[in-house]
Amino acid sequence: MAISKEKKKELVAWYTDLFSRSGAAILTDYRGLTVTDTTQLRRKAQEVSSDFHIVKNTLVKLALQEAGLPVPEEMLEGPTAIGFCYGDISHAAKVLLDFAKETKILRIKGGLLGDKVINADQISTIADLPPREILLGQVLSTVQSPGGQIVGTVTSAIQNILSMLKARIEQLEKQAAQV
Repeated sequence: MAISKEKKKELVAWYTDLFSRSGAAILTDYRGLTVTDTTQLRRKAQEVSSDFHIVKNTLVKLALQEAGLPVPEEMLEGPTAIGFCYGDISHAAKVLLDFAKETKILRIKGGLLGDKVINADQISTIADLPPREILLGQVLSTVQSPGGQIVGTVTSAIQNILSMLKARIEQLEKQAAQV
C-alpha cells in the first residue's frame, strides 16, 4: 500500500524527532519476528526508557539527513526496526541483545551513538558496561583517590612543620627558664 506524500512528511518529522531525543539508535533486522514477539520487545524496551519501531529505510535516511546525523547506508538495507535509547544506553542495548539471543531471529545491524556510526560488536560492548550510576561511582573514586593522597601528603607536611615548631618553642622555653 502506497503512503501519501503528506504521511511520508509526517513520518520523516517523527523519525527526526526520535533521533534528536535519543542518545543512541540501534538498528536491527526484524525479519521473522511475529507480532507477539514485536509487542513483547516493545514492552521490554519501554521498561528501560527506549522505543522499538519498525521503520521505512528511505524515510529514515531523510530523517537522519534532516537531523544532521550520518547515514549508515549498509545498515539500512532490508527490513529495519530501530531501538531508540532515551535513558541508559547500556540497558537498552542489553534488552535488544538478550532478545536477539533468546529468539534467534532478531539481528543487530549496528547503530548510532550520538553522531557516530557503530557496529554490532560495539553495541555488544556497550551492553556489557555496568549501569551509568556504577560507572559514575567508579570515575568519582578514581578522581578522588589522587585528591585523598594529596590531602594526606599536605596534612603530613603540615604536621611535621607543627611538630618542629612545637619542639623549637619548647627548646626556647627551656633556655629562657635557665637564664
